[in-house]
Amino acid sequence: MKSFSFNRFSVSGTALGLAATLSIAIGCLSLSSIAHAQQPAAPQAAAATHTQSHLAAAREVVVLSGMGRTFEGMLPTFGDQVRQNFITRPEISNDLNAVLDQLKPELEQRKNEMLDTAAKILANRINEENLVQIRTFFQSTAGQQYVATQPLVLDDLFAALNTWVGDVSGFLINRVREEMRKKGHEI
Repeated sequence: MKSFSFNRFSVSGTALGLAATLSIAIGCLSLSSIAHAQQPAAPQAAAATHTQSHLAAAREVVVLSGMGRTFEGMLPTFGDQVRQNFITRPEISNDLNAVLDQLKPELEQRKNEMLDTAAKILANRINEENLVQIRTFFQSTAGQQYVATQPLVLDDLFAALNTWVGDVSGFLINRVREEMRKKGHEI
């Protein structure tokens, strides 16, 4: 019987981590004292404009919720990929490292652009009033604890998901065989 296996890196880990972060953050909030708040608004037109305070609240939620650390964690990976491309030329390693260090401010700007993009996307989905409430949660002790433990929870969740996928796939295969036998088919 074939078993399925997932790990943090097999399913586009960075994108999945970001999606999981957002999903868990919003799910946690919907179960909290903010549950009375209205449902997230339908996406607004791409050209929608938001007030500065709406975008600022969204950006703070992106940073405070831990979504921003996804982008932060990607920056060293980019540098490592460049180094890997030139591994056959050890004579340029010192200059390459110097250039990568020189480019850090530009990479930081690129990260900030992605934070702004994430804020706009979030602002398209959640109104300012709710973002302010979400921001307040993430500024609270409970919110900070949630963000601090989130990576550990996600690690545990991926391990549990791996077990669950194997169990469910095995269950389904066995039950299908059993039911097909009842219909006169051996598979």
